[in-house]
Amino acid sequence: MRFLLLAAAALVFPSSAAVIADEARSSQPNFVVFLADDLGWGDLGCYGHPRIQTPNLDKFASQGLKLNQCYAACAVCSPSRSAILTGRTPYRNGVWRWIPAGHQVHLRTSEITLAELLKERRYATCHVGKWHLNGHFNSDRQPQPDDHGYDHWFATQNNAAPSHKDPVNFVRNGEPVGPLEGFSAPLVAEEAIGWLKKRRDDDAPFFLTVWTHEPHLPIESDPRFIAAYDDIDDEGIRQHHGNVTQLDHAFGMLMDALDELKLTDNTFVIFTSDNGPEGDGESGRTRGSTGGLRGRKRHSHEGGIRVPGLVRWPRRIEPGSTSDEPVVGSDIFSTICDVLDIPLPGDRPIDGASLLPILAGEAIERREPLYWRNHLAPEQYKVALRIGDWKIIGSDDLSQFELYNLRKDEQETTDLSQQHPEKFAEMKEALIAQDREVLAEGPDGWTHEPPRKKRARNQ
Repeated sequence: MRFLLLAAAALVFPSSAAVIADEARSSQPNFVVFLADDLGWGDLGCYGHPRIQTPNLDKFASQGLKLNQCYAACAVCSPSRSAILTGRTPYRNGVWRWIPAGHQVHLRTSEITLAELLKERRYATCHVGKWHLNGHFNSDRQPQPDDHGYDHWFATQNNAAPSHKDPVNFVRNGEPVGPLEGFSAPLVAEEAIGWLKKRRDDDAPFFLTVWTHEPHLPIESDPRFIAAYDDIDDEGIRQHHGNVTQLDHAFGMLMDALDELKLTDNTFVIFTSDNGPEGDGESGRTRGSTGGLRGRKRHSHEGGIRVPGLVRWPRRIEPGSTSDEPVVGSDIFSTICDVLDIPLPGDRPIDGASLLPILAGEAIERREPLYWRNHLAPEQYKVALRIGDWKIIGSDDLSQFELYNLRKDEQETTDLSQQHPEKFAEMKEALIAQDREVLAEGPDGWTHEPPRKKRARNQ
């Protein structure tokens, strides 16, 4: 792990994860989890993109911690979202696949979410943007955001329709909103800001999840954000790059609002993405960048699961710092619980680990290894596991394997299974054991949940 600190930081910043947590609990910090959709590891200026303009996220990175090895919990959408809220790998919590409209898969009420735990601590809770954790959206047939601990929600089931421009499918607290004018990410940010200003109890800390649709298809970008790329002949590139800049603008709107409301200093904000970029990167509007990593969305190689990760927490995170420690979306759950001294649920495995040690320059302590299983990955690359610098990828039936050392070969060009037989045997055994354990708990458990009880919606 590489954690950069200024020489004077030791005089100002806490020296251990325990000290950081102790100081935070007395102030009851707010939390914002901002999630982009299909944003690649290489799509932001601060991650090295040579052309896409992301001034707000670049500024944010300079104010906090940039995670160089940040992972989504799955290479597709719904599962990675479920892991953020529950701290559990998707094949445990039942959201083992992306969820089409009308599908029976959903996030069960038997799962324990961050919003529920924080609501018990008297936090105000709000979700805005894409939901994608049920197939029967805004229906009594399956749980909705308010069933998972949210006081206020403004969401779509999956994508904004008909596109990011003038969406018609948002629902607010159970009531269809109807046609909206504008573009999705700024509209979502406006809703979050409105809630912060008008609907939140000013005396209560808050937990806010902002999950944009950008830059997921069907992409449509505001002409003012496309203008920066007018010299590019390819319309698909202009639209994609403008869409990321549109996302960046929405993020900046929310950060400016925190400043205006004097909430910045006591708010823990994390920005990340749900998986790698869509498409082949060479046609249409799917021009997201993996930063040179192998594979894209749906793949178990790094380009499908490694994503941007930025964290800001004033006075507790050194501005401009970076970390090479591997982290995953499910760690958000354990981190927030650690900050607030909330015991992790003891009746189920929690796959995430607290990130607080990184903030003190210490290594993360993991009970569970980093593990992925993806139903849409090619058969020979269905599962993966990482321990330290080593990563093993296996086929669906665990009969074929590839072994990589990511410190030396992050592009996964050279299979080392034959060159390092002892390490290969060790990693293979660990992957098979972890896969067996996870599959024993899911993914069929959701079928046993009783029907959702009808109740009045929040207004």
